[in-house]
Amino acid sequence: MSFWKKIAAPTGANANILIRLVVGGVFLNEGILKFLYPTAQAAGRFAKIGIPHPDFFGPFVGTVETVCGAMVILGLLTRPAAIALFIDISVAIFTTKIPVLLGHGFFGFSLMQLPNYGFLSMVHEARTDFSMWFSLLFLLLAGPGRLSADALIART
Repeated sequence: MSFWKKIAAPTGANANILIRLVVGGVFLNEGILKFLYPTAQAAGRFAKIGIPHPDFFGPFVGTVETVCGAMVILGLLTRPAAIALFIDISVAIFTTKIPVLLGHGFFGFSLMQLPNYGFLSMVHEARTDFSMWFSLLFLLLAGPGRLSADALIART
């Protein structure tokens, strides 16, 4: 089996499209918002968090989220797109939610202003991030399903 067919293998149930629509839709939306509102969602926010080179990484992350989010929705090269988004959300958790868990900034990443800190506050703040993280892990393991562009590619 060729490398292309391995990474585009349309494994998984037809219902996997539901996970793809939600995960891809959230990332597509977040990516677009980074371009529409760069001060609040991209470079400006990244600078407040402490992410280096925010003027580069803001548009870069916006592009990754927009392109890969659309790819996940379509089921086109789902696994490679999911890997990119998995890295994206992992960095987001590390840079924004770990300081909430610790109750202080670390490695130059700042602590957001919240009424409470610690484990329960971190889980509350990260609930969407964790949902996306586990949904991407699901897509990596289960595949996009037969209702995907990957399935069309595999048939040819």
